[in-house]
Amino acid sequence: MLDKLQAVEARYEKLMSLVSDPAVQADAAAYRTHTKALSDLQETVETYRVYRGVVDEKRQAEELAGDPDMADLAREELTRLNARIVELEASLRILMTPKDPNDEKNILLEIRAGTGGDEAALFAGDLFRMYSRFAERQGWRLELMSQSIGDAGGIKDVVAMIEGKRVYSRLKYESGVHRVQRVPATEASGRIHTSTATVAVLPEAEEVDIQIQEKDLRIDTFCSSGPGGQSVNTTYSAVRITHLPTGLVVSQQDEKSQIKNRAKALKVLRSRLYEIEMQKQHDAIAKDRRSQVGSGDRSEKIRTYNFRESRITDHRINFTTHQLTTVLDGELGELIDVVTSHYQAEALKNATTESDLSPANSPA
Repeated sequence: MLDKLQAVEARYEKLMSLVSDPAVQADAAAYRTHTKALSDLQETVETYRVYRGVVDEKRQAEELAGDPDMADLAREELTRLNARIVELEASLRILMTPKDPNDEKNILLEIRAGTGGDEAALFAGDLFRMYSRFAERQGWRLELMSQSIGDAGGIKDVVAMIEGKRVYSRLKYESGVHRVQRVPATEASGRIHTSTATVAVLPEAEEVDIQIQEKDLRIDTFCSSGPGGQSVNTTYSAVRITHLPTGLVVSQQDEKSQIKNRAKALKVLRSRLYEIEMQKQHDAIAKDRRSQVGSGDRSEKIRTYNFRESRITDHRINFTTHQLTTVLDGELGELIDVVTSHYQAEALKNATTESDLSPANSPA
């Protein structure tokens, strides 16, 4: 790791020279790129320099330990310095974990009822409330984009935009198949049913990420079939956009304004296209393993919610908690933290080459 840290520091010094160059300063785009890269490296370099200073202090203390008059003081200082070195090394390991460029982005959260009929729709509704309450506790903003209510209540499918600080970073590992085991209210015999719902966490794609050409779109308008008053149901305010190259179709009818529905639909389409591009990149880079970052294998069962035992088990890391009620009420912090820690450790373990070090990949 020390070799990589030295390379990062060298990269930092080079960027410092570049941003001081009048030619670079005159090029707004280049200057913005270099200052962003510099900012990304700053904390790592500063921590590494503190670490080097503490290591130097330790060497001096070890030399003093050979002096009988200073031995007791030196041993006390060595105890403090060793603890500080352990702390700094832990911080550096985290800082050297390859960064996901999407971590700072907002997300589109999509939840769909899976197998299990009405019970699956009810469970999808439970999951949406869970994430909504978690978002509220984080101070994030949630905007409902579209939803379809089940025949017996619950949610057949829902799409929501969540905006806030590092939303994707916190929720990206929630993608996958969530399974529930419980006795439905309609089950007279008390038999436990198993149902599923799928969760997709898509980083919001900006226009600079995905360019959509008008010629690639077919836009249809139609009368909304949902609630919202006479004006919604009798005007062509609903919008359906088909992306011709991929066949992706997005419909939006929540707003009374056709313009607003079109804007929302394009936002959803852009994020879905971005996810497709991300998946292509992941497949090309790691053909022998499925990355969890931003891909979310929809066919994989990631978590089981067992109501009879008040148990939640995350199958990816073999972690179990018996706080089902509080988790469904939005207290997701513990679950998210243990899963994130696991994948951060995996990412650091797999970062065996210089190209894996995200900061060093910044443009020169």
